[in-house]
Amino acid sequence: MPPALGSRLPALVLACAAAGQAAASPATAPLRVGEAVLEPVPFTALPGFAGDDLAAALAAFRATCAQASGPVLAEAAPNAPNQDLSGPCAAASAVPPDGAKGFFTRHFSAYRVLRPNRDAATERTAGFLTGYFEPELDGSPVSTPDFTVPALGRPDDLVSLEPGETRPGLDPALRAARRDGDAFLPYPDRAAIEDGALGARARPLLWLRDAVDLLVLQVQGSGRVRLPDGRSVRLAYDGRNGRPYTSVARLIVTGGHLPLEGLTLARWTGWLRANPAIARDLIRRNASYIFFRIDDGIPEGAGPRGGAGVPLTAGRSLAVDATLWRYGLPFWLEGSLPDPDGGSAPLRRLVVAQDTGSAILGPARGDLYL
Repeated sequence: MPPALGSRLPALVLACAAAGQAAASPATAPLRVGEAVLEPVPFTALPGFAGDDLAAALAAFRATCAQASGPVLAEAAPNAPNQDLSGPCAAASAVPPDGAKGFFTRHFSAYRVLRPNRDAATERTAGFLTGYFEPELDGSPVSTPDFTVPALGRPDDLVSLEPGETRPGLDPALRAARRDGDAFLPYPDRAAIEDGALGARARPLLWLRDAVDLLVLQVQGSGRVRLPDGRSVRLAYDGRNGRPYTSVARLIVTGGHLPLEGLTLARWTGWLRANPAIARDLIRRNASYIFFRIDDGIPEGAGPRGGAGVPLTAGRSLAVDATLWRYGLPFWLEGSLPDPDGGSAPLRRLVVAQDTGSAILGPARGDLYL
């Protein structure tokens, strides 16, 4: 699922790696994940850990374990932490809500994610956290003068590639391919898709108001669409063309059109609608394109399904770099959240990796479902 273009939430990120692996001694190489070194810390060093609603985190952890496919494994690497969750998943089912703290401290060890290649000391221990949400948009089951932009279903020639998976002759940086007989070709980018490159494989599921609404839907990865008859239909993520993601909001700022300070979703989408000619060019510079499916199998009050295949829980589900971290792994977030009055509130919370995104890259990068 793609990341939000919402508030920037600097936070200290601590990963709980599965227990059963001794911490590295001074004579051995430290544990590593991507560019980061994992520094062991005691749970008592996590401010607010004992006061968090750990039962809510346990419920999210159990939901990931319950998937028939199991949590997704990150690619193994030398000196990597043990991320095998089979033991904790087996034990979680018998834990009462008031036993959540003991469960996490017994089955996991805490590590601070350090990035030693950062120049500033504060940057070595700071993660980068954004928030994402499920938008609700207006739409129509058929094209009308008011609803002109289609939300497309997954084409039958799209081949999605798992982390670390490649195809002969295909750029390893591409995360999807187009099947052409026995060959695999790069999938068309956004501009080509908008210009008709999919042909008859372009299957509109619903029609939205404009390209800006489609962009918001694709950035968030899923959403609810209100139809003229009053029904609400959920569109769920069903693959992407594998092209690199470019933030349109960032292009607006770097192009000098709007300042970064005070930039909100309403402000930058409003600017796009007020400047349609420039907007079309900026949106098409984001080569990534998301496809959807109609998902009517989730209860009304539940969140959309994340990459782990389970409905997301507001405030407890985290999108991570799935090439580095396994779905189901708990993370401790420490930092602050903006409040409606322009101030901030402490963020001290145990969350669970249940999703990913094309811009969620690196060991200290997360996106919190809100």
